[in-house]
Amino acid sequence: MNAYPNHTKHQLAAGKLALGMGLRQARTVDIAGIGKTCGFDWLFIDMEHSSLDVDTAAQIANAALPVGITPIVRVPGKEHHHASRLLDSGAQGIVVPHVDTVEEARRAVSYCKYPPIGHRSVMGAAPQFAFQSVAVGEATQIVNAETLVVVMLETPKAIDSVDAIAAVPGLDVVLIGTNDLCAEMGIPGQFENPKVEEAYRNVIAACRKHGVHPGMGGVYEPKLMEKFIGLGMRFILSGSDLSFLMAGGRERASFLHGVLKV
Repeated sequence: MNAYPNHTKHQLAAGKLALGMGLRQARTVDIAGIGKTCGFDWLFIDMEHSSLDVDTAAQIANAALPVGITPIVRVPGKEHHHASRLLDSGAQGIVVPHVDTVEEARRAVSYCKYPPIGHRSVMGAAPQFAFQSVAVGEATQIVNAETLVVVMLETPKAIDSVDAIAAVPGLDVVLIGTNDLCAEMGIPGQFENPKVEEAYRNVIAACRKHGVHPGMGGVYEPKLMEKFIGLGMRFILSGSDLSFLMAGGRERASFLHGVLKV
């Protein structure tokens, strides 16, 4: 018996880009099909910077599974129950924000993976198997293989520790939170600053060394995105539902205001 495949994990394993759509405004399950039709690989269900509750996030995650777009939840904190409740409710990946140390990265893996990799508590019938009955030994092995564990590095301290963090067994992605990193560096919003490129190069090198995938969030200017993808970024937060709505809305309003010239 197989679980729903983690499309994003397989994309990354094949050396391809995995493109994510951030969710802050969406509250209905049809966003899963919308994201898939738009060409995204994963949903970034953001519980850190939105009012999304566990139930709404779980509903969206469950809708995403049969559609084939990976539901990944950024949890609001580092406590074990943040990760475990969402994984038990259908998420195929967890993003843990503000990871600064090897110990925090190890805890993230421990909370998200079943033994022998981690210490996640075993549950019964799971959404990832469409609630079919699967032997526990088989189920835990499959779910471990199909679950993405992502840690966000958002401070200079974290970047300095990236080689050790990327070496943590069971970790899949190291994601740079560029906005917070710039703020912590004292260069808020200065994504073209050489310090940012240096941080990106360090993370990419550490990920290549240890066989995990480098990711970026917060950078949405096309030329910069192209540059950092060229350096080796593969797990790409591409923008949010709010930013896409605002961009499309502004474009249409601007066009219509220009149709009738007084």
